[in-house]
Parts: sequence; structure tokens; C-alpha cells
Amino acid sequence: MAVMIEPSEHPSASALADEGASRLARAREVTAAAGIDALLVSPGADLRYLTGYHALPLERLTCLALPADGDPFLVVPALEEPAARASAAGGLGVEILGWDETDDPYALVAGRLPGDAKRVAVDNHMWAEKLLAFRTAMPGTEQVLAGDVLRELRMRKSPAETEALRRAGAAIDRVHRRMGEWLRPGRTEQEVGRDIAEAILEAGHVTVDFVIVGSGPNSASPHHEVSERIIRTGDPVVVDIGGTTPEGYCSDSTRTYAVGEPPAEFRELYTVLERAQAAQTDAVRPGITAERLDAVGRDIISAAGYGESFIHRTGHGIGLSTHEEPYIVAGSNLPLEPGMSFSIEPGIYLAGRFGARIEDIVTVTEDGGERLNQTHRELTVLPAD
Repeated sequence: MAVMIEPSEHPSASALADEGASRLARAREVTAAAGIDALLVSPGADLRYLTGYHALPLERLTCLALPADGDPFLVVPALEEPAARASAAGGLGVEILGWDETDDPYALVAGRLPGDAKRVAVDNHMWAEKLLAFRTAMPGTEQVLAGDVLRELRMRKSPAETEALRRAGAAIDRVHRRMGEWLRPGRTEQEVGRDIAEAILEAGHVTVDFVIVGSGPNSASPHHEVSERIIRTGDPVVVDIGGTTPEGYCSDSTRTYAVGEPPAEFRELYTVLERAQAAQTDAVRPGITAERLDAVGRDIISAAGYGESFIHRTGHGIGLSTHEEPYIVAGSNLPLEPGMSFSIEPGIYLAGRFGARIEDIVTVTEDGGERLNQTHRELTVLPAD
């Protein structure tokens, strides 16, 4: 079982905690500029980003209310109030209001908002039952999604956040470097997956977010997890793993292995993939659009005849969530900017046969890009005996 470590116990916690007040101030500015009267944020990555409070997602309402003109306040169940006050939110000067079992917390929030509030934004992951309760409590107020506001804040990582992602990348790299301990013929994907999950925690994460061990034909299924399939000699194996560190930042890295010598056609496929992934990471720089970056690798894969076998976007942003803005995908004309961090993970999948993926987290710098994963990307052929 993962043990949660309070952010204050980590040496980088102070740098991230120092950003709390500025994040709230910036959120207020962006909210006002968007013509929104208040933000309502429930437990999840958005709440943790704004306050440092890693709240439990419960049926009882926990909600940060951030008026565009006024002071923020945090409404929490009375039994969660001590934890809220002990969290980073307690040091930000945010008023914390506990509510009892017989109270109506939605009416409490509505009653504390400015009386002329006409448009309120709720975080994109608020439970439907809570959104509907707010609609009942605020019948004259329009509810809209807060994603357009919050992504403008979270999409560009601060130096402290980038450093936290760099540490997360190093932690997951340590796991990939041990893959030879577990991948061998005769073991099932589930057995290997259990070993990897333990190693993710040992490497410094507090939670295991996902473990994909796709062997043989399962390597052609991008979101395959683990199964009872027994790994065989010559199998390609896609290993995509990630977790969350004590600071709350996520890791995510994919490497493809072969257990013994793989088929010749697989080696040809992998050579194309390696070239495409290298070209994409080399192309990262301020000003390139997400769509153009996707095309850099996709064009190489298509020219080699595998275009229809690259069936997903190139990548996703990462931070307090494994998947967040920006998304590196065709149709997005978003220009990339310094501080944006995302995966570069092209893949080629031949259904029923085999597949491969290479994934690094990359951050945009002032004049280019930096890989946050440092394990090598060549095909690793592990001993079959």
C-alpha cells in the first residue's frame, strides 16, 4: 500500500508552496478577464494546484470558491476541517468554513458569493450531483466549465513545477533500468506488472497510477494493461508506467523491450519509430504548434508505410494530472511556449501481431526542448534464458 507523504516533508515543498498565493491571485485575474464572477473548484488536481490541499473526493461537498472580486473561501465537511487547516491551504490565508451534517453546504457557498453573481465556472471534473445541487442553490446563475480558465494557469509550468516533473521522470527512469530483473519467458504479464508496481513505489512515488505490460500481440493494443498471457521468447513487450510523487506531480514513460531476438519485421518497424520519436523531440521549441509537432513524427511513420498504424495523438500534457493540456494532436494550432510539458509518444501497432511505443516527457525551454526521461530509446533485447 502506498503511504502518503505530506508535501512539507519533501525538500522542494517550500518552492512549490511559495507559489500558492500567486496562483490564487492569477486565477482571480483570469476569471475576471473571462467575464466570470466566481470559480467553484472541487477535490482534484485543480484544487491541489490552487491551494495545495489534496482533498479526498467524497460525497460530502468540499469546494473552493474564488470570487473574481472578493476573498476566496474553502467549504469543507466538519470532519475534514482539521486536515484542510493542516494543509498548505491553511497557510494561504484562505478562510476555511466547516459544515455540519445537517447543513446545506451548497446554500452556504451560494450565500457567500456576491449577490450579483450571474456566471459561475465549475471545474471540469466536478461530480454531476454536485453541479446539479449548485444549480438548485443558484437558480439565477449560469454555470459554465472552468477548464478554459484553469488550463491557462496549469498549462505553463513554473521552474519549481518543471523541477518536480524532472524528479518524477528520474524516478520512473529508475524503474525502467531494472526491467531486466522481471521480463523473461515463462512469466505472465500480471506477474511482471506486480513487480513493476512495487518498484514504482520503491523508486519514490506514493501511488502507482498505471502499469501496462503488453507482450506479443498485446503490444499492439495501446491501452492494454496486464493479463495472464505468458511471455514467450522473441516477444516484443511494451512497458508503459507511471506514478505520482509526494509533491503531487506525475511520471509517465514508455519503453519497448524484446525478450530474446524479435522478428526481423519488428526491428524494421522499431527503427522507423525510433527515428520519428527522435525527430519530434528534436523539433520541440517555442512557437511550433501542437499540430505541426504531431505531424513531424506522423509524416515519417506514414512515409514508411505505417501511417494507418499510428492510431493516437502524439502526446498529452502532464503535471498534477497524468493527462492535461496541452495535447499534441492534429487540429490543434496552439503555439507551444516555455514551461509547457508534455509527452512525445508515437507508436506503431500491427493488430494481432505486435506493436511498439517510445515515450518521453519533454518540456519547452526558452530556445528548444528538454527531455525529462533519460533512459536510452534503442530497442532493448533482454536475455531469453
